[in-house]
Amino acid sequence: MSFEHPNRNNETMRDVELDIMSRPPEHNTTNLDLDRMNLMLDLLGHPEQSFRVIHVTGTNGKGSTARMAEAICRAYGMRTGLYTSPHLERINERIAIDGQQLSDDDFIDIWDQIKDLVALVDAKMAEQGKPKMSFFEVLTSMAIWKFADAPVDVAIVEVGMGGTWDATNVLDADAAIIGPVDMDHMQWLGDTVEQIAGEKAGIIKPDCTAIIGRQPHEEAVMPIIEEAAQRNHATLVRDGYEMTVSDRMPAVGGQVATLTTPNGTYEGVPIAKFGEHQAHNALAALAAAEVVIPVNGPLDGDLVAEALSSVRIPGRIEQIRTSPTIILDGGHNVNAAEALRKAIEENYDFKQLVGVVAMMKDKQVEQYLGVLEPILSSVVVTENSWRDRVMLADDLEKLAVDVFGRDRVVKEPNLPDAIQTAVNMVDAEDELGVGYGHGVLICGSFVTAGDARAMLEEHASPTMKQAMRIHQPSVDPDDSHSGDSDAYSDVDGQSDAATQEAADNLEDTVSPDDFDVFDVLGLKHLAGSDSDSDPTGGSTGESRHQA
Repeated sequence: MSFEHPNRNNETMRDVELDIMSRPPEHNTTNLDLDRMNLMLDLLGHPEQSFRVIHVTGTNGKGSTARMAEAICRAYGMRTGLYTSPHLERINERIAIDGQQLSDDDFIDIWDQIKDLVALVDAKMAEQGKPKMSFFEVLTSMAIWKFADAPVDVAIVEVGMGGTWDATNVLDADAAIIGPVDMDHMQWLGDTVEQIAGEKAGIIKPDCTAIIGRQPHEEAVMPIIEEAAQRNHATLVRDGYEMTVSDRMPAVGGQVATLTTPNGTYEGVPIAKFGEHQAHNALAALAAAEVVIPVNGPLDGDLVAEALSSVRIPGRIEQIRTSPTIILDGGHNVNAAEALRKAIEENYDFKQLVGVVAMMKDKQVEQYLGVLEPILSSVVVTENSWRDRVMLADDLEKLAVDVFGRDRVVKEPNLPDAIQTAVNMVDAEDELGVGYGHGVLICGSFVTAGDARAMLEEHASPTMKQAMRIHQPSVDPDDSHSGDSDAYSDVDGQSDAATQEAADNLEDTVSPDDFDVFDVLGLKHLAGSDSDSDPTGGSTGESRHQA
């Protein structure tokens, strides 16, 4: 199938991303069906039938659970495809083969292969008076086509929203994971947890194994899920019943727990994420992996431990800096806030924790802030890059003042300024200057987490680069360039190439604690730029982060 990166039209990633992300959102109320996806799979020859499927839905924890299941399958030697959303920094993150996100060439190649079929589907829909393919349907089609082309043994696929009419629901799951069901996306999924549960239960397919996580509204939700499982003759595996977490305790960099599934008990499993909820996500991932890995009985405990101890999940209670501690979290609803609060209370001993919060205006903002209020000494309200959906800082400030009181709220509409302000507040209280017990929590949205993550990427200080330039030993000129006086710098006779190489090598050898986060990363410069622009040089939040 593969064109081997021909890029026939000489497109850039920016061109392709704009083509795809300019399409309608997946939650357009006029496209709540699978007509476009079914037609696309007909045109592609049903590539989804070539691999096994772990399908993951739930209000929270989908991405973490999917990555954990993928890691376990890959540890067992299976070739894996992973499809998740939203992306934090680059659209390529959404599609991965064997744990590696697609390269730009791969991504452009897959788009090149299916875009004519996308046009055919659009035309057919237009004839019927229906909308064209959404951006999420296009990305889902690309993922399925790439998984078949690889080919993968198993695809781990995260639902975009809901379940029943989600673009990913053209897949027939071998293992269908339903995580906690709570209130979110109510304008599309329903005003009650019962309605939302009904949508999410739509991923339970005939004869699959339905793996059900802990439910915060168990009495309301479980009858609906159990009825869907019975109707589809699915095997039901429920957290707290057929599978359990026990003997859980925090550990350096995460936690250790005993996980019991229908196939066996795995003692002392290291899980490289904080929070009780992540232990339960790991349990669901393990139970799903048991379904698709061709092994009778329990899996190899060493391989399970190796996989779960190595999973890194960007933007989910992710500590990206120390001195001061800076934590990113993309959760945006009450359930996510509760999990975040519990994880911080369990794993950190903050004397001072300053929140930097930017949220979407369609979320339960006041309730979210109320959950985090006891752990935040103060909060800096700001805005992220998704201009169409973000709550304005003025409006967020009013809600925050109601929750925290006037003296604990600061407004900085520009995100780089907000981060700088929070760090200044922490530094002012840090008498020892070592950052212990003082931290910054950047949260409220995956867009916020992605924006901040891009800004806080590690780069070596220009001052340190200059120091390396001065102290590197001199390099003797190559005789072949003896006549080229411009080929060398006049600093100790060192060549420009050698200087740059030394500086680049420095980035790989120094610790994150050697950096002045904000001066090094130019956040002060960014703070003075147009707030609608993307400081990473990529697309704006609207095109980068849509779920």
